[in-house]
Amino acid sequence: MERSNRGWLRLAAGIDRITLVVGRLVSWLAFIMVLLGAGNAIFRYLGRFVGRSLSSNAWLELQWYLFSLIFLLGAAYALQQDSHVRVDVLFARLSDRGRTWINIIGSLVLLFPFCAFMLWSSWPVVRNSWTIREVSPDPGGLPRYPLKAVILLCFVLLALQGMSELIKEIDRLRRHAAGTYTDHHVEGL
Repeated sequence: MERSNRGWLRLAAGIDRITLVVGRLVSWLAFIMVLLGAGNAIFRYLGRFVGRSLSSNAWLELQWYLFSLIFLLGAAYALQQDSHVRVDVLFARLSDRGRTWINIIGSLVLLFPFCAFMLWSSWPVVRNSWTIREVSPDPGGLPRYPLKAVILLCFVLLALQGMSELIKEIDRLRRHAAGTYTDHHVEGL
């Protein structure tokens, strides 16, 4: 039993490492988005000063695309870091064991079905976008089909991180029952 539990915890640690790498990449996207936004504002102002347009729809859309990537790819990282919004006002008042149960039930009843539904309902839209090689209708706009594919990636990463969190919560519950619980994330990995 203990050996299989370690295998599950190693799987959770591997998923956590992937999520951490994606989260760090997303933080760089935020930096790039801020630079791009500042550059767009400066070039619009300079364009008015010189009487010529120095901005383009492509730059504006790229800023919007970066924001979308941050939002979509950052979801799993937010879950991992426990930075997501909690609706349960009683959560903070519960014992650690109670919070563990809320997290397990929330994952099974809300998170996994939501990810499955989003993958199922997004697939036709993404497939269609790739089939027609969808491009922004705005002049000088960017291709949209690669960005739409990130919707699927988002929910795969979110479901994987949810699985990691579920594994850790079940382990926490098991250690509570055995009286060996300490408040560390995945110990010894």
